Amino acid sequence: MMKKLTVLPLAALMTGMLAGCGGGTTVDNTATGAAGSANAANANADGTKADNGAGTNDASKKIVIKYWYAFGDKIEEAKLHMVQTFNESQDKIEVVAEHQGNYDDLHAKVQAAFAAGDAPAVTDLEIASTGVFARSGMLEELTMYAERDKEQLKLDDFNPGLMGNAYVDGKLYGLPFMRSTPILYKNVTMLKDAGLDPAGPKSWTELEEYARVLKQKGKTAMTMPIDIWFYEALVAQSGGNMLSEDGKQAAFNAKEGVEPVTFWKKLADEKLIKIPVGDEAGATADKDWANQMSAFKFASTAGVSGALEIAKGNGFTMDASFMPANASYGVPTGGCQLVITSKGSEEQKEAAWEFLKWMTSKENTIYQHKHVGYLPTRLSAVDSDELKAHFAEFPQYKVAVDQLEYARPRPMVSAYPEVAKIIKESIEKAILDPKTTPQDAMNQAADKANKLLAK
Repeated sequence: MMKKLTVLPLAALMTGMLAGCGGGTTVDNTATGAAGSANAANANADGTKADNGAGTNDASKKIVIKYWYAFGDKIEEAKLHMVQTFNESQDKIEVVAEHQGNYDDLHAKVQAAFAAGDAPAVTDLEIASTGVFARSGMLEELTMYAERDKEQLKLDDFNPGLMGNAYVDGKLYGLPFMRSTPILYKNVTMLKDAGLDPAGPKSWTELEEYARVLKQKGKTAMTMPIDIWFYEALVAQSGGNMLSEDGKQAAFNAKEGVEPVTFWKKLADEKLIKIPVGDEAGATADKDWANQMSAFKFASTAGVSGALEIAKGNGFTMDASFMPANASYGVPTGGCQLVITSKGSEEQKEAAWEFLKWMTSKENTIYQHKHVGYLPTRLSAVDSDELKAHFAEFPQYKVAVDQLEYARPRPMVSAYPEVAKIIKESIEKAILDPKTTPQDAMNQAADKANKLLAK
């Protein structure tokens, strides 16, 4: 059930902002945490209860729009702070922010609300789902807005490595918001105690070598859930692709897609890494790393801020680096973009667009990056003196920014969310069932995927 709170004033945090203005694992691999759901505001300026329609645009009534978002903890703190500052920065628009769980929860609720005629004006949307939502007519195309306000928006200031999933069939549907890549989190203290160079491992071969040394020391190198996002990374590192160029055929059962599964199976069979399964697999990986049972974990850059706090609290040194390379480095991008749903009034859509521009501004991308760890989406933010100083003090935050050189967008064909589930199940079968080879498992997944992709 959706809970609501009124966000208290954040006057202490406002200085500077106003001047410039995951159940199962998720693709962002961010734990949902305690869902402290919230409402940016529940009343109009005159104290009357606000409805979710567009109010008249005069001094006594604001245009009220809903914004639905995913995830709790520090991610939620950042989003609610930005909503609060937006609401207090002007007197025309009131944004009501409501927590909706993880990405899967959020997407299901948006679809249901859209069918019922009560969709939020603005929502977070995990990037791989953009194609499904856009092609079903649920999203407002943003091309016209971006062209009209190009001087203010500065679309070319967004990092090009994050724009691949913003477009569907050549049309703009989203603006990069809290974006991520998976990175390697390391317990430097454990590595030094084992006599290992904390600058590594830089390759799959080195990862296996490190794992063997750690096993001799009675430690586990990594606890890793079977996550489609991580698999996409290893396929990219092997020089492969998930789908054919036209998106109509599976490509992950080629050599480059089988190699990651073979690698994981080998490490798991030799007890060099631990691969939990089930709904709590991601949480188990996080706990093992936090409790110093595992030296490494793959996770979203969104966890950098929290990981630094955990390491400090548990008495170890934490660092981060690129995911280890195979033929090359490679990662998918992830996270969400902000989108506008298509059934609102023109007044609501214009209000939503003003909110999108605010939330994705240079100032706000700097704020959310420092508060959480998500990628700074704008080139001007990366080049700012504020972030340069931040990176110098905390280089862990810059890892994902540098890794974008090797990033690629996620597939956005309509069938891909279902295909991803099939792939995950097949990888688990290959690792857990001694009678199933990685090649057989991926061939079986490809057969099922091709039937969906052909529709």
